[in-house]
Parts: sequence; C-alpha cells; structure tokens
Amino acid sequence: MSYAIIRTGGKQFRVEPGKKYRFPTLVGEAGGSIEFNDVLLGSDGQNVKTGVPTLSGAKVTGEIVKHGLGDKIIVFKMKRRKNYAKKQGHRQGFTEVKINDITLG
Repeated sequence: MSYAIIRTGGKQFRVEPGKKYRFPTLVGEAGGSIEFNDVLLGSDGQNVKTGVPTLSGAKVTGEIVKHGLGDKIIVFKMKRRKNYAKKQGHRQGFTEVKINDITLG
C-alpha cells in the first residue's frame, strides 16, 4: 500500500491513491487536475523515503472533485452584567480532491 505525507494549506495530510480528501480551499476548477510538490514522506509499500524537508522529484497528482463549505460553527462572546452578547457563525471553505497517483521520484 503506497502512501505519502504532503503539505498544503499550512497543514500535513497522509494521502493514498484512489481516496478522496478535504483540503483547505485550493485554486482550480472542479474537474481539473492538481499537483502537490511538497511531499515530506513517501512509501511504495516496501520502502519508506523521508525528505529533508521534502523529497526532490516527488509529486502527488489528483483531480479536484468539488469546492464547498464545511459545517457551521457558532462563535459566542458575552460579558456578564454588561448587556453585551455577540453571536457569529463561520463556515470554513474546503476543496475535495481525489488522489490519482503518487510518484516518489
């Protein structure tokens, strides 16, 4: 089972070919392809390669499935006895990507 650890959107994700993942919003159209070059670690099922800090020549390719918004969270601030209450909602944007291929270089 091959897998890779990639860095995108300031976070690290463990990805495998054929699976779908939700990343922070990425640039690109739905149905288009995307390439991740920040591969920190990769495995082909037998050997594990680690980068310092990234693997040179390694890349992960995928297809953008859709863009969307996550579940709503409620942010509520209140100061007791001061008649101050503030309620705000937030929905984080995401991009769903299907990983097609992992090339370790």
